[in-house]
Formats: sequence, structure tokens, C-alpha cells
Amino acid sequence: MTAFQDLDAYLALPRATKLVMSPDGTRLVLAQSTLDDTATSFVGALWAIDPSGGEPARRLTHGPKGESNPAFTAAGDVLFTAIRGADDEPASLWRLPAAGGEAEQVVARKGGVAGVHSATHADRVVLAANVLGHSGTDDERVRAVRKDRKVSAVMHTGYPVRYWDHDLGPDRPHLLTVGNDGELTDLTPGVRNSLRNAQLDVVADGSFAASTWVVAGPLASQRTTLVRVDLATGLRTPLVDDETGDATHPTLSPDGTRLAYLHEALSDPDTPPRITLRILDIADGITTVEARHWDRRPTSIAWLSDGSGLVLTADEDGRAPIFVLRSASDSPERLTGDDAAYTDVSVAPDGTALYALRASYETPPHPVRVALTGHDAGTVTPLRAPAALPDLPGHLVDVTATADDGTPVRGWLALPDTATEDAPAPLLLWIHGGPLSSWNTWSWRWNPWLLVARGYAVLLPDPALSTGYGDDFIRRGWGRWGKEPYTDLMAITDAVEARPDIDAERTAAMGGSFGGYMANWVAGHTDRFRAIVTHASLWALDQFVPTTDVAWYWQREMTPEMAVENSPHLFVADIVTPMLVIHGDKDYRVPIGEALRLWYELLDESGLPAEDDGTTAHRFLYFPSENHWVLSPQHAKIWYQAVEAFLSEHVLGTPLELPEVLG
Repeated sequence: MTAFQDLDAYLALPRATKLVMSPDGTRLVLAQSTLDDTATSFVGALWAIDPSGGEPARRLTHGPKGESNPAFTAAGDVLFTAIRGADDEPASLWRLPAAGGEAEQVVARKGGVAGVHSATHADRVVLAANVLGHSGTDDERVRAVRKDRKVSAVMHTGYPVRYWDHDLGPDRPHLLTVGNDGELTDLTPGVRNSLRNAQLDVVADGSFAASTWVVAGPLASQRTTLVRVDLATGLRTPLVDDETGDATHPTLSPDGTRLAYLHEALSDPDTPPRITLRILDIADGITTVEARHWDRRPTSIAWLSDGSGLVLTADEDGRAPIFVLRSASDSPERLTGDDAAYTDVSVAPDGTALYALRASYETPPHPVRVALTGHDAGTVTPLRAPAALPDLPGHLVDVTATADDGTPVRGWLALPDTATEDAPAPLLLWIHGGPLSSWNTWSWRWNPWLLVARGYAVLLPDPALSTGYGDDFIRRGWGRWGKEPYTDLMAITDAVEARPDIDAERTAAMGGSFGGYMANWVAGHTDRFRAIVTHASLWALDQFVPTTDVAWYWQREMTPEMAVENSPHLFVADIVTPMLVIHGDKDYRVPIGEALRLWYELLDESGLPAEDDGTTAHRFLYFPSENHWVLSPQHAKIWYQAVEAFLSEHVLGTPLELPEVLG
């Protein structure tokens, strides 16, 4: 028996979330989350990982409310954020000395600390923190006034007004430096939303930082530039301001003279965004486009220790390998050859290895060492982590099909070990979100093995619009959501249903976010599935665009004509398949209005409407306190229980009891 047979055991599995390396390369710190005693939240702790792989992991922190955001100082101290007071207190900054001993609080402020950045060769620490008022000196006073007077109102002067699951304002993200005595200096007084979700890199000598900087544009649009922030004076100067696209992932070279970054071209109704790697020479202001003809979308950047090239990650064929781009090369070379996806990549100072978190659909994230040089370059060595990797209740198969236009379409098929020709498994088509995304790495939230453990084969396809197959593959589905993405899904489903270990008579479809959109589209265009689960889904595109939190992004692709041609709500009368609708009220990316309208129109207009007494085969699972993903453990458990019960009733013909907590 594996942990996937029991939801409580699954939720209790430890989860690695972040890996950081000390400036001298001799130490690694892993952030890992575990379920708390009440089983209602995850609590983080920091662990020391031996880079050589010889010593077992050693726990560094034991705070009752957990620790997160680890970062090393130049001296080797470990900085982190933690709440170690009352439950309503925000996170403060703590330091764990390199020489050992107890952690000490460095910074405590009413607005909390959101992010920590440190120079590798200087005593310089930069914090990201929300500030009320003009600057950090106004913060506590304004917070006290609002609290005393019970004021929650926010006056907005621009767009956006909320993001993912939280309202924006009245406080704004600022950058603060930390003095030797813990005194804070606000580097960005008067800033509004320009540092929202800022990506920041501090130069090795601590003199300046390169940061993303959001600039408001016409018609409620915005774009992202890069700026240089002097860490002594706060003087801000432009580095990259390109009206043709957004600049992200600023990464300074070891000597601080060059800035690598990603440029995402602005899309339009006919052209998807293309991501390219660029390097700015800071002294002369000249930018070069690197690997210009590389048909992949890089997702992270790290410099080689001597500055002679870059280490990249990018989606590729259902994986996310590590690539190395040498300064004299026109194209990156793939370093890792396994089926994994890599994140949190750090290059060792001696240039012989790098460290990262590795994950795939066979293993959750875990720390590894990857050789960079010599005859064993690309060799991956797992390091000793705090927790063992879980056993799986099945196995993974790489599957392919041919689309209607002749394009190859691939995906992963997670199969129970019990699936045979004599005992074929029912099939669940699970459609990814994005839509510019790929099924290429482990997900704790969207985990196929929980359903494999119940006997289902789970198909995870990458249809048109998926990343990792080149720009043309994305372009096939751009502005055509209901066309090639849909026919690709049906083509690969046909191919998998032809397998002798799959029961083509017992099938269902499921998806979240854009995958939920596709589930809705599938429901209105075929009756081949016995059940459909749609989570956080787009339903009426003309309604979705102006109400989502990032309307300017979707409007680039979604013209009124595109919305009419591809909106699932126009086909509600053709829906004859039972649907389970799931949505969280705090979902601002796909607002709750989509689910409310979908639910009403299913019961009022679908081919499977409510009976005269109000009963219906459709179901609506609503989470008032959850967002786009349903993150709290107790609600994630209910999510899977409800999905399993709905599928069991309609696919297997075996009704299951819903959790009694649902009433």
C-alpha cells in the first residue's frame, strides 16, 4: 500500500519547496513543508543538505508556525522569515548564525517581510515589504489609524486592483535595506505598484540591485521593465525599457558587468508571445539576443561561475531539462537527459557542478547535484533529503498520437499496475491549465496518482498551445482555443483508448483553469465521456476578460470575434454529460462569476437540465475561502473526495458517500 491510497497519508507527505546554496558552495539549505497537528495548514522548516551527499539532512529550525524564504548572507548566516508571536502578527526577518546557536530576530515590522535578498560578497541585505503611506517611516502610523478606525476602503488610481487571490492596496511593495543594527531604509519611497511580484538580483559586491519594474500603459495595460537600484542611495536608473515586450528574470553576472534577462514579446490576436534570452552590457548599454533561433521558451537563468556562459531551464517534450549556453555557442546544449524538470538551479563557485530541485511525474521535488564538467557532465546524483521519495501505485508511459493536421501530439499516461488486457482500466483525460503550459513536473495540487490508486488510468496530454514543442505548436492553437487544442485532445484520447489495457467504455474528462475551459468546451462538443469535472473554469469569454485580474493580457489574444467563436457557454444546450463544477470565491484570475453563470445555465439550458423538483445530475462544489487552486489541506481532501465520488457514480456505476462535513 502506498500513501496515495489514503488521502490523509498523502497530505502528510513532506514537500520540498526551495533550495538555496551558500556563497562559498559548501552548504545547501532546503525549505520543506509538512502538515501541522490540526491537518489544516502546512508548516515550513529549514534543513541543511550536504552538497557531497554523504551526511544525512539536518533540521535547522523548529518554529511552531514554520519558516520560509531562506537566503544566505555573504558571511554564511541563514536568513529566513517566520512568525514567532501571536497568530495575527506578520512574518519577521530572522538570522541563524553560521557558527551555530539560536536564531535571532533581525527585523520586525507591522507590515511584515515578504522577500529576502542578499549580496554574495558583501554585508548587504534587501527586503521586499509592503508599506502604507509614502515611505517606511509612515507605515506604522497609517496602519494604526486604519486599524483603530476600522477602515478597509482602498482608493485606486490605476489597474489592476487585485491579483490571483488578494486585493491590491492600500499598502504597496517597497524595497528596504537592513542596517547592522536592524534599522530599515526605504529605497523606493512613493512607489505605487511598480514592484508588485518583483524579481530581484543583488550584485555580488552589494552596491546595486537589478529589479523588475512595472510601468502602467494606456487602456489599463502594463508592461515590465528592468531598473538599477543603488543600494546606498536608492537612486533608480533604467536598464531595460523595451516597448515591444516585458523584461523579466534579471540575473547579474558574477562580476556585475552584464545582466541576463528574458524578453517576452507582446502578443496580439495573431501572434503568441515569444520568449528570448538577452544579455545587457551595463556599461555601454548594448543588448544582444542570445540563442536567437532556439525554439524553446527559457524559464530560468543562472550564470556559470566564471561568467563564460549561462545555465538555463526550459520546457521540452514533457520535461524541463537543464541546458548550458557557452559564450561562443549559438544554441544551448542539453545537460540533463532524464525525464525530469529542474528548478532552483545554483552553480557551484568552482564551476564543476550545480545544485537543483529535480521532479517529474514519478518523483516529487528533491535535491540533486548535477555534474557540469568532465566525463560525467550531466550525471545527476540525488542528495540525502529529509524525507524519502514516496512509492507510486502505478507506472508512467509516454504516449503519442497524430493530430488531424498531421502534427505529433504527446502526453503522459499514468497507469495502475493492475491494468491489463483482461482487466482494462477506466480512463480519465486530465487537461492542463495555462494555456501556455505543459504536463512536465510533479504537482501536489493536481496529482494523478491519487486517482491511479483508485484504479483509473490518467492521461496527461500536451495539446496545441502547450510549451516545450516549439513556437509553431503554440501558434496552432493561438486564438483557436476550441479548434486544434480540442481536436488534439480527442486524437490522443482515441489513441489511448485503443490500448488493450484501457476500457474505452468507461471514460471521463477533467481540467482546471484553462483546462476547465477545455472541459467545458469538451462537454458542449461530444457526449463520449460519462462525466466531466471542471475546476476554476472559463465559461463565458466575453464576461471573463473584463473581470479577470489581468484583463490586459487576455485582451491581447481575445478579440470579440475570437470570444464568440471559442466561448463554451454558447454550446450549453448541447451538454448532455453530468458535470461537477468546482470553484473558489477568492479566485480572481477566473472570477466566481464564471462558475455561477455556468451553474445556472447548466440547470436552465443544458441538455441535461434540472428536474421539476430541482434535482439534477450536475453538482457544484463551492469553496468560499479558497482561491484558484484550493490550497488548504482540509479543502484539498474534500476536493479529491468529491471528485472521486462523482467519477465513481458516473464512470464506475458505484455511488460513494460524500464527506459528512459537506452536510
